[in-house]
Amino acid sequence: MMRRPAALIALCAGLVLSTQALAAELPQRWVSAGGALSEWISALGGEQRLVGVDTTSQHPESLKALPSIGYQRQLSAEGILSLRPDVLVGTEEMGPPPVLAQIRNAGVRVELFSSKAELGAVEQNLTHLGSLLGAERQARELAAGYRQQLDDLQAKVKQAQASQKAPGVLLLVGHAGSKPMIAGHGTSGDWLLRQAGARNLADHQGYKNFSVEALAALDPDVVVFSDRSLSGEQALQALVKENPALAASRAIRDKRLVSLDPTLLVGGLGPRLPATLQELAAAFYPLAKASLAQ
Repeated sequence: MMRRPAALIALCAGLVLSTQALAAELPQRWVSAGGALSEWISALGGEQRLVGVDTTSQHPESLKALPSIGYQRQLSAEGILSLRPDVLVGTEEMGPPPVLAQIRNAGVRVELFSSKAELGAVEQNLTHLGSLLGAERQARELAAGYRQQLDDLQAKVKQAQASQKAPGVLLLVGHAGSKPMIAGHGTSGDWLLRQAGARNLADHQGYKNFSVEALAALDPDVVVFSDRSLSGEQALQALVKENPALAASRAIRDKRLVSLDPTLLVGGLGPRLPATLQELAAAFYPLAKASLAQ
């Protein structure tokens, strides 16, 4: 049996040690403030490193067992530091700034990501997360798969639009049906509607409260509703009860109403969105439902 040259053994040992050193440098205890980011961390195999998440981090279900650091915009330094994290990750929605400064001063890395509703932001976020987790290849594969799913859906939507007119849609975000805000341009809600082939009837920027009369006057073909405290049929009943003028709209008359998980609208674009877009597109283009759902 031939002996391996000493130089080769030394090289192999050096590679093992350098790999171990690199892994040791990567943050091991993570706190995540942002539902989409937490989902991407899980998708990249980093869920076991999470020691705390914010209240918008509801998926996967296993994240609900972790300690909560509160809402991403209203964080407390004490609660986060008590978890002894190596890194706090969040988007530019995370805050307030004095709390982030206090966390940095305590020696915790604060890594910021984009919450922009853009495919490019998703790819940048995945590249950043991949480097922090030591999962660069997996991050590239996820980004490529995400883009492919969106491209495939766009092709199907264009095909559906050849025989059906794009519906006028409103996306309402409320709390127990009251004071719904309409998703305008530049929001994740607007991105969702457009990607699924809808015409967003709202022409303002951001999320804005409207009077019930103004809502009804827009007369949407479809209403997508997202409630922070209720879901499904309960959310719909509350919406109609609190906003009776909506009952006269085509969407209510034709029963073209779609419930949307509110956690999909915070913290940027997450991994569940392609599947959600398929469901929305199928609701917007019922004649092409079978092909859109594939």
